[in-house]
Amino acid sequence: MSQENSINQEALDAIEALQDKSLPIDTVQALYEKFSDNPKVVGQVAMNLSLRTSVYERSQEYSQTMVTLLNAIAHSSDMGARWAVAKNPHTPLETLLYLSKDSVNLVRALVATNPSTPASVLSTLFSDEKIVRDGLSGNPNTPQKYLEILADDNDKMVRLRLAENPSVTKSILQKLAQDIQQDVSRAAQLHLEKMT
Repeated sequence: MSQENSINQEALDAIEALQDKSLPIDTVQALYEKFSDNPKVVGQVAMNLSLRTSVYERSQEYSQTMVTLLNAIAHSSDMGARWAVAKNPHTPLETLLYLSKDSVNLVRALVATNPSTPASVLSTLFSDEKIVRDGLSGNPNTPQKYLEILADDNDKMVRLRLAENPSVTKSILQKLAQDIQQDVSRAAQLHLEKMT
């Protein structure tokens, strides 16, 4: 077997191994360091980090090694890798700020949805294109003045995510409870019931 085929097989083996979210984080880091010039392996490292992270239980799997990997992968040429870092709740503030200026709108949109993105960064994304702004509707850190504007958005999904946003005000929910779309009005009414 030639050396090139051997490297390709090693990369394929690494990609397969990285599909296991229970792989020790130190092994994930070792694979990243060995194949940092291979976009497919780097993308799979990013997906591994994403799979082992729960949006609902943010402390799950948190480690300094994960943060180090997220910071490094944010600079990858692979859009899918940056995409996975942008949505990871363990991604540090400076990396979210860096990705909020990414050339790919989907990466910026995922920064907008990330519950770890602070209001100061979210405010800069409100003037971005629609796909990015839409991500703000479900983020609990989005400033209220933007949530109020999004309550009048033409996109039903924006209003639906807004109705389910844990930080939305009662007055916005009352407005959304009157929405012509049943899904939106039902979500807003359920949220209002939970508030009382």
